[in-house]
Amino acid sequence: MDGRASSDELLDILGDTESRALLVALRRESRTAKELGETLDLSLPTVYRRLDRLCECGLVSSTTEVRDDGTHRRRYDCDFDETVVSLSVEGFRAEVRLTPTVSSERTEPGAD
Repeated sequence: MDGRASSDELLDILGDTESRALLVALRRESRTAKELGETLDLSLPTVYRRLDRLCECGLVSSTTEVRDDGTHRRRYDCDFDETVVSLSVEGFRAEVRLTPTVSSERTEPGAD
């Protein structure tokens, strides 16, 4: 996880309904904050707060897209494939496995 988020932080983030919904939507395809808000019926401030936290923890990345008319917008991508939560006598441990390369094209498991 690159050391950016502790197990407790990851568990807190993954325990948040809106954050999980954003991650699922971004796992399907990269999107802008506005697209996420419309797709998930969330307010833009809620989307941005969750995206900021997800980016800080390294679960989501963003890129700036320059459109033909010169305007800019940010697109967000989910940066991991798998979450592992384990329990030991010391407590819970959460870990994510990062995606080696970010692609705007997502494939379903088992697809060729």
